[in-house]
Amino acid sequence: MKVLKGIISLIVPIAIGLLLGLGLKQYVISANFVHGGSMAPNLKTGQVLTTYRLMDIKHNSVIIFNAHGEDPQATNKTELYVKRVIGLPGDTVESKNGQIYVNGKAINQSYISYYQRTKGTGNWDLESLSTSWQHNQNVSRVPKGKYFVLGDHRTISNDSRYWGFVDKDKVNGVTKAFPFQKNHQKVNDEEAVN
Repeated sequence: MKVLKGIISLIVPIAIGLLLGLGLKQYVISANFVHGGSMAPNLKTGQVLTTYRLMDIKHNSVIIFNAHGEDPQATNKTELYVKRVIGLPGDTVESKNGQIYVNGKAINQSYISYYQRTKGTGNWDLESLSTSWQHNQNVSRVPKGKYFVLGDHRTISNDSRYWGFVDKDKVNGVTKAFPFQKNHQKVNDEEAVN
């Protein structure tokens, strides 16, 4: 009997700890790794990020989402993308000569270089982009429950310009870089539309 009590006294705290850890990971916070260069130079392949599931998504939030069903090239059902939110539901979004406008107002893009803003972003608005999308064609505003996202490395990023919006239900959460990581402020600081 004494041995059984000893075993139970070990198993119960371990089980409680595992349940708490799994609950936190599922519903509150998780760690993710960056794969690919679409968020360079601010995020690099192999970098660890913390994802907060309950944090509000704002303009310039960096999010992690399941790309399967959003990007036609994402064939893996668990493929995650990391991108920056440019447009929220109801927003108009356009790009002119490297400057992005949300609802007619220029946004702060200090997190990327002038080269990325001018050479990588292009000139477009939602209506012109959406003519080639599989879903939400000919829209002029970000639909309810969706986000328009771009990668920071605009010349190589496969993002909303090519396949459309990210559904709110596909978002795992807002991600943050650790304070000791290079460029953490460019990832963590969310600035509203100017």
